[in-house]
Amino acid sequence: MRVLRVLAVTRRHPSAILLIVQLLGLVLYPLLEGSRSAPLALGAFGIVVLIFTTRMVRSTPGLTWLSVTIALPAIALLLLQAFWHMEGLLPWSSALEALFYFYAAGSLISYMMSDWHATTDELYAAGATFTLLAWGFAHVFVVVQALHPGSFSAAVDPQSPRTWTELMFLSFALLSSTGIGDVIPVKPLARAVTTIEMFVGVMYLAAVVSRLIGLTLIQHRKLSDLD
Repeated sequence: MRVLRVLAVTRRHPSAILLIVQLLGLVLYPLLEGSRSAPLALGAFGIVVLIFTTRMVRSTPGLTWLSVTIALPAIALLLLQAFWHMEGLLPWSSALEALFYFYAAGSLISYMMSDWHATTDELYAAGATFTLLAWGFAHVFVVVQALHPGSFSAAVDPQSPRTWTELMFLSFALLSSTGIGDVIPVKPLARAVTTIEMFVGVMYLAAVVSRLIGLTLIQHRKLSDLD
């Protein structure tokens, strides 16, 4: 019975499950990053996120076959990196993952903007979309760092490549417009990409989140009037 209840929840609120999985990843990545089994564990978790995201796209106007077409090569590259230590494939897998997460985020935005009623799952989708965008830009940073070493600097060991956790922190800070922290872009391409992320973050909050909040308030007022 418990399994059936869990399945029912995932069907009603796929966005909530995706949001939970991504937030869990934010906690797990720093714990796993320094261990010997880090490549395997991180690759496995990346595959899990891709699978959950693909399932979520099925509940949006997005094309499932297109998300699967992008996800399968990314999963294959992650497996090669995890089991055969082919680190040279990282920029390629990150580029595919960035494309995948941006497409999934666009599908969720289309889902949230498709009607004039703010459902519970759409509210979860607002959070899931934010994390998808943050993950997508973090993968873009990985590609930029591979193409132009030294694109990102930090107070601690400024010349070393930035870790995934550091790039994710930078991505969330930029997308939420809460600052930039101790990781900063120092090369032109890195600064251009981070500028675009700041613009996307502001527009997302202004156009999508504010609309959902407005619809929620309207629905509450209508219910209050009926009472």
